Amino acid sequence: MKLTPITERFILHWGEMGARWGVNRTVAQIHALLFLSEQPLAADEIAQTLSVARSNVSMSLKELLAWRLVKVTHQMGDRRDHFETSKDVWELFKLIVEGRKQREVEPTLAVLNEFLASPDLAKETPGAAERIQKTREFIQILTTWAEEMLRQEPATLMKLLKMGAKVSNFVRNK
Repeated sequence: MKLTPITERFILHWGEMGARWGVNRTVAQIHALLFLSEQPLAADEIAQTLSVARSNVSMSLKELLAWRLVKVTHQMGDRRDHFETSKDVWELFKLIVEGRKQREVEPTLAVLNEFLASPDLAKETPGAAERIQKTREFIQILTTWAEEMLRQEPATLMKLLKMGAKVSNFVRNK
């Protein structure tokens, strides 16, 4: 697959951003390639297009499959697995938020709840105990808000985002 200059820059930038978000650069680049590709791609096509090792592509695809960001498809007359991702940015956003919630937020809430239920909490300074409690409350509020947003249809989310910006401007200008 021959990349256009803009497609190449998008893929490279997505890889850089992925690295900043704690995602392997190649994983992010493969996702970007599949996002922009008009048809599903086989692993060897991905490796050749991005000039990365086939083994790196395989490991990266496994990670993307675990996040449910790609799926395997098949084509008539071709025994290879082909991979594709959703072209809907809202669907991708929801999958990423749900994955991060499961991998990062829920374990943190479990640990904070464990701390708050522990008799050892009494040994902490009042300030530390209060900050642990406030951290849990903050994360719970954000989690509840995120879950509510994820239940909305994309059109509703866009309206809410635009309305939120207007409300923020209104409050700031008061």
